[in-house]
Amino acid sequence: MAYKVAVGSSNGEMVDLKFGEASKFMIYEVDGEQFKLHEMRQVLTNPVSKEGLDSIACSKNECGKNGCAGNGRGCNGASDVVEKVTLIEDCRCVVCQKVGFQAQKQLERKAISVFDVTCLVSEALSKIAYYYNKLDRHESLRKK
Repeated sequence: MAYKVAVGSSNGEMVDLKFGEASKFMIYEVDGEQFKLHEMRQVLTNPVSKEGLDSIACSKNECGKNGCAGNGRGCNGASDVVEKVTLIEDCRCVVCQKVGFQAQKQLERKAISVFDVTCLVSEALSKIAYYYNKLDRHESLRKK
């Protein structure tokens, strides 16, 4: 049974983006233990006010909105999290360097699993494919 995995990566090789930092997700289609890039999904962003000053301040952690470090209240607020979750709602799981608490709760509501890792995309996908392949066939994950 094929399924999709959303991956947050800046270069297509490493899982190196936090969920909140991702401006796009690489969507992989996994079938058994094989996977291939299916598509790229761009996150639609809200226009930045004050001639881009908010985004500059946020990139320097100076926006003062108590969200640059997490808490689901970044410069785009909770609507940004909901937008990203909606973008990948047909995926079985999401793989990012880190997924914040608010995003995890939203993903959980959509039955999307979260994997926080920092490694090669191919390594993460191989392990996830192995895991789900065993899980779907009701096989033990313990090594014999």
